[in-house]
Amino acid sequence: MSQSTKQSYAGLDGYEGSLGGVTRREFLKFCTGIAATMGLPAGMGMRIAEAAASPQRPPVIWLSAQECTGCTESLLRSTHPTLEQLILDAISLDYHETLCAGAGHQAEAAKKASMEANKGKYVLVVDGSIPTKDGGIYCKIAGRTVLEHLHETAEHAAAIIAIGSCASWGGIPSSGPNPTGAKGVSKILTDRPIVNIPGCPPNPYNFLATVLHFLTFNRLPELDNKARPKFAYNRLIHENCERRPHFDAGRFAVEFGDDGHRKGWCLYKLGCKGPETYANCPAILFGDVGPGAWPVGTGAPCFGCTEEGVGFTKAIHALSELKTVTPPVTYPRITEDKGQGVSAGAAALAAGIVGAAAGAAVVVASKIGKTSDAPPKAGPDPEQE
Repeated sequence: MSQSTKQSYAGLDGYEGSLGGVTRREFLKFCTGIAATMGLPAGMGMRIAEAAASPQRPPVIWLSAQECTGCTESLLRSTHPTLEQLILDAISLDYHETLCAGAGHQAEAAKKASMEANKGKYVLVVDGSIPTKDGGIYCKIAGRTVLEHLHETAEHAAAIIAIGSCASWGGIPSSGPNPTGAKGVSKILTDRPIVNIPGCPPNPYNFLATVLHFLTFNRLPELDNKARPKFAYNRLIHENCERRPHFDAGRFAVEFGDDGHRKGWCLYKLGCKGPETYANCPAILFGDVGPGAWPVGTGAPCFGCTEEGVGFTKAIHALSELKTVTPPVTYPRITEDKGQGVSAGAAALAAGIVGAAAGAAVVVASKIGKTSDAPPKAGPDPEQE
């Protein structure tokens, strides 16, 4: 850290307003956590802290199109630290229809003034799909279509982030028959890079990490072939799911509320789309309320909201397409409590039985098609008596 930055941090613990009420220790811990989320070395947390604490806050313009405000609600529920404590002090949120202090002509004037004053410097965040049929008349703001607003605002944006499945690839509004011709932002702005952060809603920390990466390095994080940050969308949900060992063992819940469902068995046969959906939901969870705070952890199958062609497209109870069947090198114990994830002991044990992976894959394949998965009763085999 530079000497000037060290001096700027001096005394922050005793000045509540310096970081929106966040202490220096809490602030640095948060930035280090964000670095870990993005797969960066722990030392990068200091660079993120320097960027986020800079007195020159980058302006952000947030456009809302065909959406339900779920993405904003998710962002407002980030808690370490809260949105108003850090993010609204680290960035200048110049326009957001839900959070604007002004309204009507006043809000639109503030947006225009920010765009003029910060050409080439502001971050554009788009929430919701963009209707394109009939000239885009199905979503209007201040008497103009959101399609017009998008093209105008994107022209001089330093970076563009599509937050939520609707903005990323169309989401619910684009589901058949798609009466408004709803599309994701990247299908409209085809001449510039777009960062997609899908989810319904997405985890707020995936968005915050992306913004802080841009603030720190002045560039976007590494993206996959669907323009999603790799630090959040490079692994299948199935790979990190606490119910994965039951899948490997061929133990499936067949009906909601049955014995297997109550015991935390795999939800594959109930339509779980985890085996074909890329996201970090089981790794970072939701709401900061403890273990099991994500859909599968509460007994609800994943419906693939982050994956185009799966969420809002496939029938909820349709079986997912298996991307992989072979058990991973490390995975939780069969008896792992719901929501607890892998333990160090389980990982060590699994490392010693990697050789059984091929055989386990055959067992899984042979059991997936069965409808009754109750464990065999104890006692002698009648065929051997």
